Amino acid sequence: MDLTRRTVLGAGASFAAASSFGAFAQEASVVAETSAGPVRGLSSQGVHAFKGIRYGESTALSRFAKPIAAAFNSSITDATAYGAACPQRADQAVEDEDCLFLNVWTPALHDGGKRPIMFYIHGGAYSNGSGSDELYDGTHLVNKGDMVVITVNHRLNAFGYLYLDRLFPGEFPDSGNAGQWDLILALNWVKQNAEAFGGDPDRVMVFGQSGGGAKIATMMASPAAEGLFHSAATMSGQQVTACGPLNGTARAQAFIDNLGLSSTVTPELLRTLPMEQIVEALNARDPVNPAHGLYFGPVLDYRMLMRHPFFPDAPSQSAHIPMILGNTKDETKAFLWRDEAFELTWDTLPDWLEAQLRCDILPSHVVTKYREWFPELGPTEIMFKATTAGRSWRGQVEESDARARQGAPTWVYQFDLPAADRQRGAPHTIDIEHAFDNLAQSGAMSGTGPTAARVADQLSTAFINLARNGDPNHAGIPQWDQHTLPDRETMVFDAVTRLENDPRRRERELFATVPFIQWGS
Repeated sequence: MDLTRRTVLGAGASFAAASSFGAFAQEASVVAETSAGPVRGLSSQGVHAFKGIRYGESTALSRFAKPIAAAFNSSITDATAYGAACPQRADQAVEDEDCLFLNVWTPALHDGGKRPIMFYIHGGAYSNGSGSDELYDGTHLVNKGDMVVITVNHRLNAFGYLYLDRLFPGEFPDSGNAGQWDLILALNWVKQNAEAFGGDPDRVMVFGQSGGGAKIATMMASPAAEGLFHSAATMSGQQVTACGPLNGTARAQAFIDNLGLSSTVTPELLRTLPMEQIVEALNARDPVNPAHGLYFGPVLDYRMLMRHPFFPDAPSQSAHIPMILGNTKDETKAFLWRDEAFELTWDTLPDWLEAQLRCDILPSHVVTKYREWFPELGPTEIMFKATTAGRSWRGQVEESDARARQGAPTWVYQFDLPAADRQRGAPHTIDIEHAFDNLAQSGAMSGTGPTAARVADQLSTAFINLARNGDPNHAGIPQWDQHTLPDRETMVFDAVTRLENDPRRRERELFATVPFIQWGS
């Protein structure tokens, strides 16, 4: 893959530049000096974009281990196209173990601008995705807030989170959190190179959606991440508890069994297996709960993680970090929207909830309460409400309340504005396009009408202000009070954006009657 990604791009840089100029007459080549050597990007309409900057060497050289920082290269390296994504089961344009790349959008280079840096970590749980989605294009945030915006690729699934230390003692001590170590390396790269891209190494905001938010929650309890970011925002992404080392070992064994190899698997064999064979084995069933596919996520390994991220309390190392936590009103309409969901009856709904809620609560009791509260709704809409509250939102409640008890500066939002297809409500991922103010990008679902544009301006400006000032408040929204107990102040982004106290109190209290253990722990 290095041949197709780097050597060819390097050899054909002039052709790539010429092709770019043909499509975008206003683009010009621009070079930035980095700690690993000069990189060439493209400049257009006042924004310099660098795509596919290497921050680490190919992870084929460090499989299941900490990453290796990018070696210095005195030649100018082309950075005009996104780098490879980690190998995965989802479709990406290019996938390879040589995947430690990041992308930078900035208004200026080496100008002493000391701009806030917004560092985005993509979703896809811990198994899929990349920082190359057009929804994450940083151009609008750069222009709107005079910011530096960065997105990142790192190791995922087995490449990033297969915990092998107990199966092969001493051989792979950092395997369960290799993907997290990649993010630490990337943030160290940011610290070293912020000023070269007109940014401030002491004002780095990490933000991420879904799995990206969970990775941030994990770093907030990771000693190796301390001091690398100064504010944070998580969007539908929580990590209250990590995978325990015993469950992590059981999952590693299930994965190895699914490789179809002999019982004499050796560390050297694992280090040299073709990456395609590893991807094929990702379809193993989870030994902790075989109803689900194999879970990959951070592991309580007492190296990267010395404690669970938000259990039994919020981590003290990040108590000073200003943080936004948000979720959407209809999270599960993104991933439970399928034919059988619309065939549910009151008789079949409890069995569906048993499989989907992922907490030990009596499904019939949940149905009874929701029918009492929402008598106008049928089984399908009740299902979406209950699974959103009990499965997708509960972790945010745990984290925001833990930070409130700690007295940490915390702001909470609920995203209610529905998609252009209103029956889809406000599903998981819809707030990404608003946070980036990218309503017109491919994959956006809100449309570009005046209400969506206003909400995108409100949310993106709040994120910009958090990065710049450590406080999301601005003139375009009502006063956004910090999350406290018992009020649980929540900014509801909707056709009328407003501050509410504990807007889903009944649902929150229902699921608070049972213990919370995050799926995958």
